[in-house]
Formats: sequence, C-alpha cells, structure tokens
Amino acid sequence: MDFSKVAVKVGEVLLPHPRLDLYKWAVVACDQFTSQPEYWEKVAAVVGDAPSTLELIFPEVYLGKGNDKERIDRINVRMQQYLDSQILVPTGPGLIYVERRTAYGNLRKGLVAAVDLEAYDYHPGAVTLIRATEGTVLERIPPRVQIREQAVLELPHIMLLIDDPSARVIEPLAAKTGQFTKLYDTDLMMQGGHVTGYLINEPRILEEIGHGLSCLADPEAFNRKFGLSGAAPLLFAVGDGNHSLATAKTVWENLKKQGGINPVRHPARYALVEIVNVHDPGLRIEPIHRVVFHVDEVEFFKAMANALAPNGFELHRLERFEQIAAWLPTAGQRRPDNCQMFGFISAKGPGIIRLTQPAHNLAAGTLQEFLDRWVQDHPETQVDYIHGAAVLRELGSRPDNIGFLLPAMAKSDLFKTVIYNGVLPRKTFSMGEAEEKRYYMECRKIR
Repeated sequence: MDFSKVAVKVGEVLLPHPRLDLYKWAVVACDQFTSQPEYWEKVAAVVGDAPSTLELIFPEVYLGKGNDKERIDRINVRMQQYLDSQILVPTGPGLIYVERRTAYGNLRKGLVAAVDLEAYDYHPGAVTLIRATEGTVLERIPPRVQIREQAVLELPHIMLLIDDPSARVIEPLAAKTGQFTKLYDTDLMMQGGHVTGYLINEPRILEEIGHGLSCLADPEAFNRKFGLSGAAPLLFAVGDGNHSLATAKTVWENLKKQGGINPVRHPARYALVEIVNVHDPGLRIEPIHRVVFHVDEVEFFKAMANALAPNGFELHRLERFEQIAAWLPTAGQRRPDNCQMFGFISAKGPGIIRLTQPAHNLAAGTLQEFLDRWVQDHPETQVDYIHGAAVLRELGSRPDNIGFLLPAMAKSDLFKTVIYNGVLPRKTFSMGEAEEKRYYMECRKIR
C-alpha cells in the first residue's frame, strides 16, 4: 500500500523506556488549563523528578510571561538528554492503535500516524486532503515556531478527524488487538482516564487501513457522498491542535526556503497526529466557551447591545446559572424562529443573549466578531477559551469578568459545514472536556 496517496507515512516513533513510570510520563496537551496555573503546579508536583513529557513541552499558561527563551532552551536540552540516555526508545516501523477511556466513561479509538504537511493548508478556501476546521489566528503561530524550530523531537496532541460513517478504517482494529504488540497501558494523571496503545506492523492489516483511507479520499465517492461535483476531497479535518499543525507547516516551509535539505525524506515534512473517526461514539464535540477578563460589565453590554442591535439583540437576566441550559439549543437543533442564543455569567449573575436576526450561522461567530472588535479598542481586556461549564462559571463570576456559555454543535454536521461553508469561527468546538484531550505519550524525531 502506497500511503503517500493518503498523505500518511508509516514510520517509527519513540516511546519511554519500559522501566519508566508512564503515569508520570504522560501529561495533557499544552494548550489546556491556560487560565489555571494551579493545574500545572499540581502536575509538576505529581511528576517530581521523574522523566516526563512535562519537561518536553511548553504549557501555554506560561507563554509570554518573560522567560520564554530560557524555557525553550531547557526543553531542547532535555529532548537531547532523553535521546542520549535512551529514556526514549524506538518502537519499530508501524502505526499505533490507541484506545482511550476518559474519566467521563467514553472509550475513544484512534490511530497514531505521521501525516504529510505538503497535503495540508490552513488557509480559508484550501482544497488539500488535510484542512483546518476553524479559523487560524496567525499571531499565535510565531511563538510556537520558536518552540519547534530548534527542537529535535515532536510530541503530538494534534487530532485529525475522518468522516467514516461505515466505521471501516479504525474500528475493526478493536477486534484484533490480540494480534498486536501492546506498547503501553496506563492510567493518566489528573483525571485523564486510561490509555492503551498497540503497534500495528503486519502488512495485511496496514493494507486494510490504507485501503479504507483511500476509499474516503476517492474523488468520485467523495463528491457523490456530499452531493458535489468536481470538488477536491477532504480526508482529514483538524479536530484538535490546529495551531500546532499550522506551526509544523510553517517550520517546514521555512526549512525548504533555507535549502540544503532533502524535501522528500526530511522528517520535518511530517507531523505526528492521532486520527479519529468523527462518528466514534466515544468522541464528544463540546462547545468552547469564552471568559472576558478586566472589563466593566455595564459598558461592555451597552456596547454589545449597540453593535448587535441590527441582529435583534435581547438580554435576559436569569435567577440561576443552571437555567441557561434550558434556553440553549441542543446539538444539531434548528430553531424554527431562526434565533440565536448564548448564555453569560458575571458577578451580577447569569443571563441569556438572544438574537432574532443573527448575521452568522453559529453563535460562536456572532460573539467572536464582537469580542475581536472590543479587544482591539480595549487592550486591557483579555479573552480566554474555556472547556467546561463549571470552570466558566467559576471564572466568569469573579469581579470584572464575564463568562459566555455557547451551545454545542452536532459532530455529524462538522464535515458538511466545513465543506459547504468553509472554516468555522476560531475556537468553535472542542473534542471533549479538557481532561479528555490527548495526553503526550509518543515522540518522533524531526531533525
């Protein structure tokens, strides 16, 4: 099977030596808990002096705090040390089948593989096999480039989605785990659940996987499936880690410009990801909420009312935070009156924003457009993107903060929406709660 036709490379990854404590090794994606430094302090306490991916990543809660260069230099040194001391050892060529049971009881199946960055484009209107699902904030890429450009290793928290309603690519592997070599099997810290990984290197099974991906990428079948004509297939949609994949792409393009490399064989041409079927019952698509910091509530809502007046702006106060859920539409629900709603919580209590004539298809687009304009005019204001209603409630209730609770979207609508309407507003959805995000386990050499 020529996996290059589906933008996949069957290569070798690195895993921690079997004698290491995997519970301390694996930590959650670096872009989680960005307003909760106490979370990362607890992680550091759990890890102690043990070898850990905490030493190889830059938790974004600390990004831009004045010591970025020192932290990046330390990461690069530690990566080389882990290689030299054989803390990291190769698995042998193959793919890795992953089963992740989260603390919420969901079992999610995935396939770890390297994908070809030449087949990826994050810009709106892209027609590549791998595309972004949400808007990419270009300003977020340069700081991440600084982290990756000198690194000898990459650690994936990127998750790519395939639209495989027949469950023919990943799901059949679950019945064959007895044929695979088990690579890891561990509980995950900080309510991360449990993860198990198996090496897939048997040619026949690799052939089956490649054939399944090829069927999804077949132009004729793709156009028939989505009622299109002459459209370029979308095989992989970025579910998590959009800016990390965009960073990998930027570093690769910069390397090509410098010259002196083999553009076909260089390892930085690829990025390690986990591939998940969007129809996997264990995959949850959750909304990403917003918290606005350092804002005067009266001034803010007055400006919002003026800006969104043409969209039929209404603000309704509620007595309890729990009442918001009754107002918001459920995932995939279409309101007959075409109105749009999202909730909020502040020190003065909860409420609902209702728009009778929304300009955007999604509430996230309506809110994000206003927030972008507000922050531009009020640089003292900061916006963070939050997973989970409980955290949103706690942060939004503090003085001078406002939290916005957004409705969920149906995961079955994701591919159709991106194909028909283009990329979604940034930070529209999340694949599960923060604790359900990918934990770092595998590494791959990129230099």
